Order: sequence, then C-alpha cells, then structure tokens
Amino acid sequence: MEVIALDGYTDDEKLAIARGYLLPRQAERNGLRPGEVEVSDDAVRALISDYTREAGVRGRDRELGTVLRKAAIRVAEGEAGPIRIGPEDLAGALGRPRFHHEAAERTATPGVATGLAVTGAGGDVLFVEAAAMPAEGPGERLVITGQLGDVMRESARIALSWTRAHGEDLGVDPAALSGREVHLHVPAGAVPKDGPSAGVTMVTALASLASGRPVRPSVGMTGEVTLQGRVLPVGGIKQKVLAAHRAGLTEVVIPERNRRDLDDVPEAVLREVRVHPVLTVREVLDIALEPAGDRRGAVAA
Repeated sequence: MEVIALDGYTDDEKLAIARGYLLPRQAERNGLRPGEVEVSDDAVRALISDYTREAGVRGRDRELGTVLRKAAIRVAEGEAGPIRIGPEDLAGALGRPRFHHEAAERTATPGVATGLAVTGAGGDVLFVEAAAMPAEGPGERLVITGQLGDVMRESARIALSWTRAHGEDLGVDPAALSGREVHLHVPAGAVPKDGPSAGVTMVTALASLASGRPVRPSVGMTGEVTLQGRVLPVGGIKQKVLAAHRAGLTEVVIPERNRRDLDDVPEAVLREVRVHPVLTVREVLDIALEPAGDRRGAVAA
C-alpha cells in the first residue's frame, strides 16, 4: 500500500467548499428553502478564522449547522426574509470567538518571538518566551518548560549557546545572559511539542531579551539552528506559511534550502505574505528584531 499525504485546505478552498457543499446541505437539513437565508462570504471567513482551526472542514460543517438552525428558528417565528447573516451575527449563534490574532500584543515585550509549527490540524502559530533572572546556586542555568520533546530541548540549548557566544556581535551586554538562569517557555503546556524547527524562534527570543529589542509583530519564522549559526531546512513549509497568513502575519522567515517548497504555496497567499529565505541566524535577527532605537519594553530582570 502507498501512503498518500494530503495538505490541508487553504482558506479560499474552505470558502468554496462551504459555498458549494456545506451550506446547501445544512440548509436542506434544517428545512430552509432557497432564498430564506443568505450567509455572506465575510461571515464564512470569520467562522473559518475565529471559530475553527482544522485542516479539513468537519468542525466548520458543525458550526455552519448551528448558525443555520438559529436562522431556521427566526424563519419559523415568522421573521421576514431573506435573513442575512454577516460576521457580526456569528456571536449570537456560536458565542465568543475561540481564536484571535495576538502576535502584536504577545511580542510587545522583549523576549517573545513568533514561531510556526505543524500540528494535526495543519499549520499553527506558537510563541517562544524567554526570561532571565539571577542564578541561585551552582548547576543548571537553563530552564525549559512547555512539555517539549528531546529534540526541542536540544534546540533550546543550542540557541542559548549561540546567543551567548555571539553576544558582542549582536550588541548585547554579556552580563545579560552570562551567569544567570535563563528560562525558555513555549505556552500551551498541555500539548506535547517536538522537532528542530523552533530553533530560530528560540534564538530570536533570547536575542530580543538580551538586547531589549522587541520582535516585529508582523514576522513569523521557522528553521533549525546549528552551533555555527546556520539555518537548516525543515518540513511543512506550505502549512506554516498558510498559518502565518491566517494569523495576520505579513512576513515569514524560512531556511534558504526550503525555497523550492514555496512552489506549493498558493500564489494568492504569496502576494500577501513576504517570504525571506535565509542562510544564517544573523539574517533572521536583522529581519525579525525592531531597530535598536525602538524599545517597547525592558529587558527581563
């Protein structure tokens, strides 16, 4: 038997599936006749981005069914039609949005960087947080939390070693990290995480912490890092770029050797997301960090 890997749908594909199949089927199931209810494209897109995050469409089908059942009640109560459903009407049927774009508020403080990952539901955005504090006693100077696997823990150690070794080149005070306890955390601690692709994100978070320069909120990144500061290729580029686009990011940093994988990314997405293929960590930091004079926060103590 052959194993065939299928990528998740793009947002435009999900909209087309909803229009051509899901909405007509749910309208029939809920006893709605043609012309009684109209669901706008903006409402479907809002449902896609704010209420469901999945590679397929099953969850979206259920949510559309809920929206149309609410509309069917209004029709049964005699409300004059057609009933038009826009983005502002979703909260009444589905409650508050489950997801929102938070890169800007999360990266406002130095020490937080936006990474890109692949999950069972397709691509997703993750954040890496770094903090430093006076060390208490001898022993371990790196604390790693967030239910990370062995490969990701190794990436954290490499990231800290590279940042410490090149602190002067980055304009970082050596005392910012040396002899201190450094804590790296990847939120959503209940979800296991592993893989080398968060290496560049960890380096960026540490460099941001040590320099006091916040990470630009429009930038997401992925790539494995070596001790020499090279950025190695990783998998899932298409899913990660789509996740960045869905999250409102406008720039994505990927390894140079993944450039060919951009052929799989829809042209419409590439027109809205600028992709930076890089060879070294220094290139990542030049792209990701705010200019030295723009400090929106302070170095963690």
